[in-house]
Amino acid sequence: MQDIIQQLEEKRRQARLGGGEKRIAAQHAKGKLTARERLELLLDPGSFEEWDMFVEHGCTDFGMADQKIPGDGVVTGYGTINGRLVFVFSQDFTVFGGALSDAHARKICKIMDKAVQVGAPVIGLNDSGGARIQEGVDSLAGYAEVFQRNVLASGVVPQISVIMGPCAGGAVYSPAMTDFIFMVKDSSYMFVTGPDVVKTVTQEVVTQEQLGGAITHTTRSSVADLALENDVEALAEVRRFFDFLPLSNREKPPVRQSFDQPTRVEWSLDTLVPANPNKPYDMHELITKVVDEGDFFEVQPFFARNILTGFARMEGASVGIIANQPMVLAGCLDIDSSRKAARFVRFCDCFNIPLITLVDVPGFLPGTAQEYGGIIKHGAKLLYAYAEATVPKVTLITRKAYGGAYDVMSSKHLRGDINFAWPTAEIAVMGPKGAVEIIFRAELADQAAIEARTEEYRAKFANPFVAGHRGFIDDVIMPHGTRLRLCRALSMLRDKKLENPWKKHDNIPL
Repeated sequence: MQDIIQQLEEKRRQARLGGGEKRIAAQHAKGKLTARERLELLLDPGSFEEWDMFVEHGCTDFGMADQKIPGDGVVTGYGTINGRLVFVFSQDFTVFGGALSDAHARKICKIMDKAVQVGAPVIGLNDSGGARIQEGVDSLAGYAEVFQRNVLASGVVPQISVIMGPCAGGAVYSPAMTDFIFMVKDSSYMFVTGPDVVKTVTQEVVTQEQLGGAITHTTRSSVADLALENDVEALAEVRRFFDFLPLSNREKPPVRQSFDQPTRVEWSLDTLVPANPNKPYDMHELITKVVDEGDFFEVQPFFARNILTGFARMEGASVGIIANQPMVLAGCLDIDSSRKAARFVRFCDCFNIPLITLVDVPGFLPGTAQEYGGIIKHGAKLLYAYAEATVPKVTLITRKAYGGAYDVMSSKHLRGDINFAWPTAEIAVMGPKGAVEIIFRAELADQAAIEARTEEYRAKFANPFVAGHRGFIDDVIMPHGTRLRLCRALSMLRDKKLENPWKKHDNIPL
């Protein structure tokens, strides 16, 4: 018995040591933590239950039979974050560069299968050189097994990927199918083909950072949602982010104690919207003054900045917020903002998170670049997402709501539950000047007549009352009372039940 216990302890020691002291030191020298150190920061102290610590690969080719390390390059198991269950895997770059083998993949698949069965999120800490070349097709099969589980788990449990090192080739597709991707600046990369291959095939000279770094993917490609400064900040933000999410699609959003009264009045909101309709204002101010304790977790803050998406709480319960941003492109919808918002709306709908939509949109961005890029299809994604969503939907129009963009932004016609407007709201097919130039073409030569017609149009449509007369707006509310009215609406909708017609799956315009 004593011999077995000693063997067990020796196996545990080897597994905890990963690739050895030299490789651990090399990892630290790059400013990166080891796989186990990351899990210690991510999970509640003492909560981690590790699985498959002793698993080894079965490859015998290319001298691999003599290179076996317990755990085979990935640490898997479950634990808690602020007392709530989560399944995790953390790839160990010190062991074969974190390369994925058949055994490595089976460990990941095991925790993913169990997460779906019990209804708990999966967080993957990715730090891998890709497929283990020595295993050939077995490694590729392992990736495909993981991909299949990503798809089956989608919409069932939240999936979060944290890229904390290289992620290349087939390895990028598993994170791409998860719900959110966090990256670490200067140490994490994602690309299908690396700089050397790019240079060989296309003659382009590009660095790893330019091709697939955190800044690239959070500002240009939209592959990633957040770029964090280092491993410690990334893991801390994941812990904060996790608190906004339900554990599965069978649960309502989490509720935590709030010390922010729903009756709180914000008088400064009465002067938020400028008198000049062409002057911008920062929609962040409205969000932070309305939500609990001003806590807004913004998602993709540096991509498609003309629309804001993120999570907050109202009376302690999680909500998703989508808001046009007048500070950028006047808040117009374009290809990037439509894709960004549509994906966010669909995530919230998957996991029963109510939606608050703050509208100040003059329309869709015009131009050949947008039309050639498929703005029609991309705009339809956002329209589709809102129309499909069955979660509580509360909309507030602060200023402009023009044309098709009014419809798209969670209008009453897309099953919006409660639609409010501020007195400054303008709901019309287009702005007064453009409308007059079309309606009264014959009078264009007479400047006085044009100005008179513009004022006439503005008086009729540049207000919320026409929509109110039709029942498309439930109430015109004072800005300072916005928090109270939103809280009341969400409280009333808490037990809303709405189902779409049965279908195998939908066919969103991809």
